[in-house]
Amino acid sequence: MWRAGMKWMLLILGSLIGAGYASGQEIWQFFGDESGLAILLFTMMFSLSTYIVMRISYEEKSVHFLPVLEKLIGPLLAKVYDFLIILYLFTTTIVMIAGGGVTLQIFHIPFWAGVILFSLCAGLLFLWGIKGILSVNSYLIPVLVAGLLYVLISFQTAHHQPWLLNLNQQYNWPAGIAFASLNILSVVAVLSAVGKEIKGVGEARIASILSGLIFGAISYMYNETLVELAGELSHYEIPLFAVLEGAPFPIFLFMTAVLCVAIYTTTISSILGLSSRFLSVVNWPRWIMVFLLLFIMLPFTTFGFSNLIAFLYPIYGLLNLYLLVNILLYPLLSKWKT
Repeated sequence: MWRAGMKWMLLILGSLIGAGYASGQEIWQFFGDESGLAILLFTMMFSLSTYIVMRISYEEKSVHFLPVLEKLIGPLLAKVYDFLIILYLFTTTIVMIAGGGVTLQIFHIPFWAGVILFSLCAGLLFLWGIKGILSVNSYLIPVLVAGLLYVLISFQTAHHQPWLLNLNQQYNWPAGIAFASLNILSVVAVLSAVGKEIKGVGEARIASILSGLIFGAISYMYNETLVELAGELSHYEIPLFAVLEGAPFPIFLFMTAVLCVAIYTTTISSILGLSSRFLSVVNWPRWIMVFLLLFIMLPFTTFGFSNLIAFLYPIYGLLNLYLLVNILLYPLLSKWKT
């Protein structure tokens, strides 16, 4: 049970810690100064909602997200959110690929070459199916988490700035709700695609609690680090590079690789959820569907990485608030209906 729970935890983290998050753009868009309570609130809401979604996916033995949506919000609204999740996964994958192109420019690789390379690497993995994705996650996500923690702790050690949570100065606490509602779409899309693979609710408990704690801890440390660098962030397309300013070149190189890993794993997770939905309509091999979707996405990557995040993520966070509320209330509402 623990091993399976860890496997799903890695899948969850892989779907969330992507280009926007690992680069710092996503954290800075939602949080900032006086956001400790917001991140704590997010952590609790995220863990609970993840568990509920996993449990529904397990009970429904789902292979895509529509049955889970129907269980949560009813058939009529499920159709609305069905379209919304498709749009979310489509645009999120575009953001990931664009982030890959921006990251590889550090090594003087042209933007277009970078996005094509990322697309090919993501598409080829689907030749091995879901087991291949889970196997890759089991290696890449620990490296990703360890890399982020290392850089954030190293920055803190070098600058000796205390991370204090003053409950009297937490005006930004609503951001925790918005951030949870943004990320819940990824959770629904990815976990519902593997519902039939989940063997029991014990796996759901382990995965939801551990993923929430890890995601919350990294978010808090990352946000506090960016607050210290607030005056310098406007000079960077990717805030992570502000954190790495002055770091030895091997560390800079390693974290650039970590950022690439984050982009890659989230791209895979998003395409998994998106392709699963379309494969319920057409009976194609998954890898053909994946490459078709990637081909359609490529032209949209020209809008710019930070612009895409700044425009899309807050909108999705607000739109998904209704879905988040329904997920959190589902245990009570389901008992009331019965």
